[in-house]
Amino acid sequence: MGQVVHTLPEDEPVWAVTSLDDEVYVLRDKESDQLEVYDVINYRLQRCLTVPNIRGLADMTSCERYRCLYIGDHIVECIHRLERHGKRTWWAVNDKPFGISVNGPNGLHNVLVTCGRVRKIKEFSSHGHLLRELPLPDDIIAPLHAIQTRDGEFIVCHGFLGDDVHRVCKISAGGRHIIQSHGGQPGSDTGQFNGPRHLAVDNNEFVFVADVVNRRVTLLSPMLDYVRQVVSPEDLKGEPDSLYMDIQRQRLYVTTGGRVVVFIV
Repeated sequence: MGQVVHTLPEDEPVWAVTSLDDEVYVLRDKESDQLEVYDVINYRLQRCLTVPNIRGLADMTSCERYRCLYIGDHIVECIHRLERHGKRTWWAVNDKPFGISVNGPNGLHNVLVTCGRVRKIKEFSSHGHLLRELPLPDDIIAPLHAIQTRDGEFIVCHGFLGDDVHRVCKISAGGRHIIQSHGGQPGSDTGQFNGPRHLAVDNNEFVFVADVVNRRVTLLSPMLDYVRQVVSPEDLKGEPDSLYMDIQRQRLYVTTGGRVVVFIV
């Protein structure tokens, strides 16, 4: 099991968390000062930042190469890009973004936007140039988050409340074929999910899955075999909405309601 090392102050709902340059960024649902910035060692609040013209928070990720943040906006259907020195730009997705990630492990450092309603992954350059669209297999209904492995394959989670199948799948690099999957009919037993909402991976490509309704985080092997439960309902006291893995420090950040809980794993 993961061990709790810190809990950030509870406030407005948290949509996502990430880190960049030894700072932790927390995205809250507020009209201004949406980003709270903490130091990564003592978790002291350093400053707050406002993201202009943002309307519908979806997800957030960071890129070490370009030293910037990306925030998905599901109402404007765009990605907001924030650089460390303060420059802010945005680009249109032309579909509602759900989860976003950066394919840094394979050296590309592009932005992957999961568009659940059209069942696609859209890949953009850091400055918003659309590089490709990957339609997902027909039996992946309403994908929520996708990450890319070092060999170019994709890990995708899908399953809304009411859907017949709740799974984490490994998809071929071209997006057409399911290679492995974990889950099936929604439930609470080992090997089942009930709302697999968000993903994170460690340096060995083990996969952490935020299982919303079951209020837990499950660890899967790179082949998507069950390993163990790393965060329990007792640890969270709420539903896990999103994850971030600080690989360098072996810290797993879990958002739940208005809190961010930090675990050593």
